[in-house]
Amino acid sequence: MLDPRRLLTFREVARLRSFSGAASALALTQPAVSQQIRALEVQLGERLIERGRGEFRLTSTGLLLLGHADAVHERLRLADAQLGDATARARRQLRLAAFPSALATLVPEAIAALGATEEPEVSAEQGSTGHVVAAVRGGRAHLALCFQDAALPRREHEWTRRVDVLEEPMVATVGLAHRLARRRRIRLEELAGDRWLAATPDGLIVNACRAAGFEPQLAYLTEDPMAINSFVAAGLAVTLTSRLLAPHFRDVARLALGGKPPRRSIYAVVPPGRPHPLAGPFLDALQSAASR
Repeated sequence: MLDPRRLLTFREVARLRSFSGAASALALTQPAVSQQIRALEVQLGERLIERGRGEFRLTSTGLLLLGHADAVHERLRLADAQLGDATARARRQLRLAAFPSALATLVPEAIAALGATEEPEVSAEQGSTGHVVAAVRGGRAHLALCFQDAALPRREHEWTRRVDVLEEPMVATVGLAHRLARRRRIRLEELAGDRWLAATPDGLIVNACRAAGFEPQLAYLTEDPMAINSFVAAGLAVTLTSRLLAPHFRDVARLALGGKPPRRSIYAVVPPGRPHPLAGPFLDALQSAASR
């Protein structure tokens, strides 16, 4: 099979009708160009160029080969353009993964802010911490948003890099008919006798209740923001909600917690190497949204 580098070198010589000109165009030495042409002629067993004093002429074999060299050059140029377009588009495509309440609050605002300065093509998927971290490790997501109980040791995930976003207090949410609904601030232990809703049976909410001295009566387990809102508004359960999510709830009372309220840390997970070009701008937009 013909060496494409030799073929393209021959094309440049034929196009410029000059070995020295081809050498300059290809950033090679003239002897190197001559060696490549000679190697091509040896491989084919035919002369490609007739040279004499003041003469430069392609042989019939050279003319035939030049057509193929032009075709190879055009295909490579097309490939370069298409790959350039694909790379440019990939740099605009940001794949996110996040926990539900982040998708309901911070993420849409950050995407909208990013779109004001960039031209991103953003996609997002929802999942638990394990799911979204696995999405980053497996290359399905460029960035994942996670949270943890701020009272626990800082969580790191192997083969990823953590970027802190914010830490926020939790608030109690109860139905409007609840006995404490008219209060502005309560102690968490005042809800000890209520039925509770939590995302998991061993997460931040349950840990906060235990730290306040009681075991919550868990009646419902869900992390869906709409379901949480519906159960609490119907008076079926009470829960703790992040300060970011609480304003999005309807027909519920949001009560500040006295003392040292439980807090959660929101953080991003990115691959350990060079992040996606839009990861940094997205995190900036996310932190701006959080500060508002």
